Amino acid sequence: ARCGGAVHQGVVALAAAKEFSTIDDMFRLAEERGEPPFLILADELADPHNLGAIIRSAETAGAHGVIIPKRRAAGLTAVAARASAGALAYMPVHKAVNLSALIDTLKERGVWVFGAEADGNVGLYEADFAGPTAIVIGSEGEGISRLIREKCDFIVSIPMRGKVNSLNASNAAAVLLFEAVRRRTRGK
Repeated sequence: ARCGGAVHQGVVALAAAKEFSTIDDMFRLAEERGEPPFLILADELADPHNLGAIIRSAETAGAHGVIIPKRRAAGLTAVAARASAGALAYMPVHKAVNLSALIDTLKERGVWVFGAEADGNVGLYEADFAGPTAIVIGSEGEGISRLIREKCDFIVSIPMRGKVNSLNASNAAAVLLFEAVRRRTRGK
C-alpha cells in the first residue's frame, strides 16, 4: 500500500521528493527575474494530488515558490510529485514549521497576503496582485484556518456564476494564479 501500486522489490524508502528551499531562495529568484515576489501558501491541504496540481499551476504561472506547513498537511510524496507533472523539479518549495509566523515575516518584507475564500471582502477581479504577493489556498473541506485567515491582508473570492458555489482547491489556485499573472504582466 505504501508504494501506491508501483512495482517494487520489497524495499520501500520514505523520502521527500526533493530538497526544500528557503524563503530567501524564493526572494532571490524573484530578484533575478526582476519581478516582485509571487508566492503560494498551502494551508493544511490534505490531498497530495491537490498539492501536486497546485505546484504545477504555480510553476506554469511563474510563481517564485510554494510554501507548505510542516504538520497536518500533505507532503512532497511520490503522489504529489507525479501530480505536479514534472513541475516539482523546478518549483522551490519551503516547509514552514509555523505558517502563521512565516506570514508575519513575509509581511515584514513587504508581501501582501491574499487568502482565497468564498466569503471574501474583495472580488478576484478587483484584487491588486501587482506588487509582492502571497496567495493562501486553504484545505479541501475546511478552507483557511482561522489563525491564518486573520493574518491575511485581504480575503479574495472567485465569482461563481453557476449553481455549485465552490471549486476544488487546485482549480481555485489555478484561477487565482493566472488572474494574478494577468494583473502582474499588464503594462510590462
